[in-house]
Amino acid sequence: MNWDSLFASLRRQGFNQWADRLQAQSPSWLVGHGDYPRWSQALDGLPELTDIDTRFDLPAVTLQGRCREPAALQQALKGLMPWRKGPYQVAGLRIDSEWRSDLKWDRILPHLSSLNGRRILDIGCGNGYHCWRMLAQSPALVLGIEPSVLFNLQFLALQKYLQRSEVHLLPIGIEDMPAELNCFDSVFSMGVLYHRKSPLDHLYQLKSFLAAGGELCLETLVIKGGPGRVLLPPGRYARMRNVWFIPSAAELVAWLGRCGFINVRVVDETVTSIIEQRATEWMQFESLAQCLHSENQALTVEGLPAPRRVVVLAQKPKP
Repeated sequence: MNWDSLFASLRRQGFNQWADRLQAQSPSWLVGHGDYPRWSQALDGLPELTDIDTRFDLPAVTLQGRCREPAALQQALKGLMPWRKGPYQVAGLRIDSEWRSDLKWDRILPHLSSLNGRRILDIGCGNGYHCWRMLAQSPALVLGIEPSVLFNLQFLALQKYLQRSEVHLLPIGIEDMPAELNCFDSVFSMGVLYHRKSPLDHLYQLKSFLAAGGELCLETLVIKGGPGRVLLPPGRYARMRNVWFIPSAAELVAWLGRCGFINVRVVDETVTSIIEQRATEWMQFESLAQCLHSENQALTVEGLPAPRRVVVLAQKPKP
């Protein structure tokens, strides 16, 4: 694995000390996972494509090109299953991921400030689907962070062909990020907050990454209700481990205000459907349908309110 392009990009943006530190850490990235050799072999098996053309403004991140070995392309990409985020279209091969991530993006994009020329941080970005979609807005830099080894290798599979110098994925968690960066124009945290034991600390950390006047896009689970309502699942939630706090949308707005954000506004609230999240040929394990109550889909299998997601935008104040 070679991250020289990432380090060079960070240095161009003025992050010299951070780039030096990451470069020293990089030999230990990814390789510790037991499935790394198998996934790496799949990555190495990707065939060459020619006449490559790309589209980032379509529901599927689309990479058009000629492939003389379509069977090898399918075998290599299926070797990186399960694909959770997408969809993707690679040389005519459609990767139908578990999540129709395009539906979430369609709910978010109309409400965002323009991403043109902005420096963007995407926390817990999975394989980078939304990072690629952001390129349609011509940002200066899109940096995703994602500790999952498999998701990083899925990103690298696409980057093998795309070779876009303005988008990168760092194989680290948010706890490994430097404090008080104060430099990103936009920060995205989607599907992360409910996995944090201290949600307010997470919000303060997101704020510390933003430049003054920068915009936060927060997407997370919520429950129905007004201020003060918070669900603390006693065990698993929709068969997920490590789900700690699920507030109401009103309570989440209060949390953001308490952390010093301004212009806090809910721009979307949607019940997650089995059309948006489902098992596919590319993700063959249990999905949302198996996590809902068999007799009442308004409840999870644990008898808790079914997944409902909210998108909240907020700003970091200027001095």
